[in-house]
Amino acid sequence: MSEPRAKKHFGQHFLHDPYVIERILRTVNPKPGEAIIEIGPGPGALTVPLLKRVPQLTVVELDRDVIPHLREACGDAPGLNIVMADALSVDYAALVPGEQPIRLVGNLPYNISTPLLFHLLSFADRVQDMHFMLQKEVVDRMCASADDDAYGRLSVALAARAEVVHLFDVGAGAFKPPPKVESAVVRLRPRKPDFEVRDWKLFDRVVTSAFLMRRKTLTNSLRQLLSAEQMRSVGVDPQWRAERVSPAQFAALASLLS
Repeated sequence: MSEPRAKKHFGQHFLHDPYVIERILRTVNPKPGEAIIEIGPGPGALTVPLLKRVPQLTVVELDRDVIPHLREACGDAPGLNIVMADALSVDYAALVPGEQPIRLVGNLPYNISTPLLFHLLSFADRVQDMHFMLQKEVVDRMCASADDDAYGRLSVALAARAEVVHLFDVGAGAFKPPPKVESAVVRLRPRKPDFEVRDWKLFDRVVTSAFLMRRKTLTNSLRQLLSAEQMRSVGVDPQWRAERVSPAQFAALASLLS
């Protein structure tokens, strides 16, 4: 069977570099008995070596044309469970019965990486960790701190929900076809923040509003939600822009609305 063609509308870039694949496997260190779900397996470059380490593996793949290639590469392994679905709509908790912690891995499509991360974090109470290949620019945003150029809504949302570690960079040559951007592997471990978030919906609303007009001061971007006096009451200068506000300070602002 010939190699599958990567589809642009799925944001596909198939990983093929054996060194990078082995490095990911060493980092994930999968063990038999663990509930591992791979997102976007493609033709199976990571799936095949994963199945050599764990007898049971669930993969989520949207592209029906790539599934025959995946089955062939895996030798129709009986422990392979293929879920043909959009990763953005999957109930990941339902894929693993009981309360067993879930480990997520994958080379995520760049065109849906941010909404997919938010969807996956909705299952944080069941997820042990996540190891993903992503566009390096996205990983930089995920790990950024206040006052960094890359700091934004994604940085704050993740800082409140998980420990995020940029593990290593990956060059374009590790993929077929090579993307026009650099990539990176990142690890997320869901955990509670070291500050109080009283209402997650209000927290996300304040963060989203602040960064929607990130070049404007908080007086302008949050004027529909909070007064300047309220902002000062929790130590936030209303003349700051959103990139100066720490995750803990955003939580304090949100608490004023609850």
